[in-house]
Amino acid sequence: MADEKITVEYLKALPKTDLHVHLDGSIRIPTLIDLAREYHVDLPSYTEQGLRETVFKDRYRNLGEYLQGFFYTCAVMQSEAALERVAYELAIDNQEEGVRYLEVRFAPQLHMHNHLNAIMVLKAVDRGLKKARNEYNSRDAVQQGLEPPFEYGIICCAMRMFTASSSEYFNQLLQAHRYAPPKQVYSMASLELARAAVIARDEHSLPVVGFDLAGAEAGYPADDHAPAFQFVHKNFLKKTVHAGEAYGPESIFQAITDLHADRIGHGTYLLEPDAISDATIQDRELYVQQLGQYIADRRITLEVCLSSNLQTNPQLNDVSEHSFRKQRLARLSTTICTDNRTVSNTTVTKELGLAVDRLGLNRGDLKSIIIYGFKRSFFPGTYQRKRAYVRQIINYYRTIERSFFGSASEDA
Repeated sequence: MADEKITVEYLKALPKTDLHVHLDGSIRIPTLIDLAREYHVDLPSYTEQGLRETVFKDRYRNLGEYLQGFFYTCAVMQSEAALERVAYELAIDNQEEGVRYLEVRFAPQLHMHNHLNAIMVLKAVDRGLKKARNEYNSRDAVQQGLEPPFEYGIICCAMRMFTASSSEYFNQLLQAHRYAPPKQVYSMASLELARAAVIARDEHSLPVVGFDLAGAEAGYPADDHAPAFQFVHKNFLKKTVHAGEAYGPESIFQAITDLHADRIGHGTYLLEPDAISDATIQDRELYVQQLGQYIADRRITLEVCLSSNLQTNPQLNDVSEHSFRKQRLARLSTTICTDNRTVSNTTVTKELGLAVDRLGLNRGDLKSIIIYGFKRSFFPGTYQRKRAYVRQIINYYRTIERSFFGSASEDA
């Protein structure tokens, strides 16, 4: 199997997931330019090349610089029509490279204002995704059961912190509670979003499948948002938390204990004792060993984003240095994701290609990672329906393997 060449064509043909992709980080650049002109948003350039040079770069100095591009993307996504268009195009772009299950995450509160509430935002995004899904699933091959259908879910992101300039909604919230400690306002916002997410799922039948916490980790601990995550936990909404992306293993510990995380976004520093900042942790090697064992034993899946981590982490010079290799050796549950297709100039196919070329994945490794994406997804619907869908995916995966290699590797 080691001698079998895994090509781009093979990777593109395989059925795939993307469980960690931000809507506002994955807008097509021509669409960003169109919407900026329509809504009178100033951009540093009105050409794709110019925006690649000034905003969406190959490398960033840190996570903060990486996130600056979202100022422009969020600014043009302040209407239902814009949200629906961006969501539709994101689904189409994924379908064209073989992604069959997509979990789109974003922070509705970044798009809310006096004329657009959380439910309206979520409905607009759902309309775009649903339109793309229905178009794809009307194809003859899908209708005849020869290929698996395209499915999707929506994940609501709460923000660890925000400022008055983050959105009109956040500005009004901060003004209304200007005498309250900031962390108290952050907690209020996340709890309000948690309630809206459950209402969207239960009263409006929207495929809101998960709740997330995103934003700067350092200085903004997860336990500030414990009330929101306790609420969604009690209402059977699954949880994923950005943790260990720009902070140490203790951030991941908070995510799985204080916030009941079912999955971890990034988890880059999970097994890195030198990344620990908490002075009360004396035996750092033992700490990461026990934390890694706990996560492995409970199959808490890491949503790994190779290009994104390389761009925002100055210590990483090449993907081959990424902790993903160590995570695989520890038998952790991992899946490969894009994070932000536009900001990181990537696709699922490209990310898998990096893992193959720079981290030495063979065909069996690849299958395990991809199928685990489907198994550990927050798939909407019943468990029985999810099992049937995963079985359909595995069967189709075997078909693709045989067409390229003449045989199928062992099941994941």
